[in-house]
Amino acid sequence: MATGRGASGPNKRDRREEAREHARQMREEAAKKAKRRKFVVQGSVIVGILAVLAIVGVFIFNGVSASNNVANPKNMLSGGILLNSPTEAVTTPAIAKGEDATPTTPKLDGQTAHIVMYVDYQCPICLEFEQANTQQMEQWMSDGQATVEIHPVSILDSVSNKNYSTRAAAAAACVANYDPNNYFAINTAFYANQPDEQTGGGLSNSKILGIFKDAGVSSQQITDCVNDQRFAPFITNQTKAVVSDPDLVNPSSGGFGTPTVLVNGQRYSGSVSDASAFATFVGTAVQQAGTGSTATPTPTPTP
Repeated sequence: MATGRGASGPNKRDRREEAREHARQMREEAAKKAKRRKFVVQGSVIVGILAVLAIVGVFIFNGVSASNNVANPKNMLSGGILLNSPTEAVTTPAIAKGEDATPTTPKLDGQTAHIVMYVDYQCPICLEFEQANTQQMEQWMSDGQATVEIHPVSILDSVSNKNYSTRAAAAAACVANYDPNNYFAINTAFYANQPDEQTGGGLSNSKILGIFKDAGVSSQQITDCVNDQRFAPFITNQTKAVVSDPDLVNPSSGGFGTPTVLVNGQRYSGSVSDASAFATFVGTAVQQAGTGSTATPTPTPTP
């Protein structure tokens, strides 16, 4: 009788079928493992994406929240304060949190000059314009021939002046918020006490408050507002807005600078120290607006 594997074990065909079955089982197991790995990888990717979105969302939320939480002064809805007379400001609500300024839309009647000025209280050229023209602008407002809209911005901040441009503009915004009818007075007082751009070192908050008091502006609300620089973020936001506004770019320089003066929407590009030149420009701008009336502001240049 035959003995050995050939006699009692699986034959060649059976062994071949067994190998095939084993290979099939291994393929199925490998496919299951690959599928599990795919699910794991996809899950990890999804979790990663969700994590990134969550982080981005936090940044967006924080950015929007920061913008929305900026304190904006009342009576500066346009980003500046509009004066009908030297002692009468137009009252407005504050810019809504998270919103942009709303430009003033004056009535161009051919009789009234609507003067809009973007100024930096550290700017020496702004001082020249102020010294030459404030008297006649004050007279025009008193006579009902002009309105003046003043936008304080911060262009000349530096370490040496302790960010005086922003601090002064923010302090002015405090007056716009709490004592708007005296804004023109403190605007003039700022220039009368302007520190030297190169060596002045800026003015302290206490000095600014002293200037306000001498101009007839004093209250605990304004003191607190100036000392905590409540409207500094507002000034920063408005400065960024005007610097990036293509309508305010000076064609000769290709950028924004102070003072930028518009009369009935037309840019004044004449001498900042020539009151007669400015008065002539104002008269022409008024004539070209609205009905073209010849009732224009009377030049009253400073002697």
